[in-house]
Amino acid sequence: MTILVTGSAGHLGEAILRTLRGRGSSARGVDLKPSTFTDAVGSIVDPDFVRNHMDGVSAVIHTATLHKPHVATHSKQDFIDTNVTGTLNLLDAAVATGVRSFVFTSTTSAFGSQLRPEAAQAAVWVTEDLPPVPKNIYGTTKLMAETLCELFFRERGLPVVVLRTSRFFPEDDDDPAIRSAYAPENAQANELLYRRLDIADAVSAHLLAAERAPTIGFARYVVSATSPFEPRHLAALVRDAAGVVRELYPDCAQLYAARGWRLLPEIDRVYVNERARRELGWRPEFDFAHVLKCLRDDRDFRSPLARDVGAKGYHDTVFDNGPYPVAP
Repeated sequence: MTILVTGSAGHLGEAILRTLRGRGSSARGVDLKPSTFTDAVGSIVDPDFVRNHMDGVSAVIHTATLHKPHVATHSKQDFIDTNVTGTLNLLDAAVATGVRSFVFTSTTSAFGSQLRPEAAQAAVWVTEDLPPVPKNIYGTTKLMAETLCELFFRERGLPVVVLRTSRFFPEDDDDPAIRSAYAPENAQANELLYRRLDIADAVSAHLLAAERAPTIGFARYVVSATSPFEPRHLAALVRDAAGVVRELYPDCAQLYAARGWRLLPEIDRVYVNERARRELGWRPEFDFAHVLKCLRDDRDFRSPLARDVGAKGYHDTVFDNGPYPVAP
């Protein structure tokens, strides 16, 4: 089975190809940018390029995209071309060549404006049943592409699994308040409580989705680290998140203090991965309990794969005020 991976020069595309090639699996990477893991350089916006590299492919894992960091540097038309038309080209070619499995990497940004509670309200419990309300062109085009995927399943019978992934990039946070208050490792450890995903767990979810899509048919899944929180914690999380965490993990305060780290005072959402674990058989390994174990053992909490892939950035330009410009 040959797997075509789009976005092979990006964080997730490279991580998937590293894993597949490490297993000796047949895999092909395509991207706009050349890289060690890119077999063909070209654009998915070009339907001829897509068709020319679909021969012999039995599964597509489509990670190529314009991301949130591109919102301030690219036009809305750029987002439509790459995220919508590019996905359409891949879906068309997949059906024409008899691909048996299609996995689309989407984003929790599709939920958009739903992710922040009203003042004094409880944190948002984010499952696949929460209606998406995108707040920018990134989330809008990813949701449009999801809908195309569903259409191709309904009209053409193409098995598709959509994975709404939370953040797994290693770069500094785009929020200057977070950057000034927390070291990157501290901020990302905190995020594993509710809104982050180690790239190794992202890879395992994608490979399981590619394997099981023919049986599933069509589905969307939230893919994020397993949170320790339950619905009963939601009201307290917006008032005293640190207190909730200390109650769940009594030694956390000491482990954090030893490194000069701090817990978040409030948490506004919780991504819930229960459906992905149940239906895909996904078993994410890197969660907040793992972080604390690594702190006890004085070792890096990131997976070896995350360390190997490293930070790539999203632009060729280096910006002075953060990892990338933030759209107003």
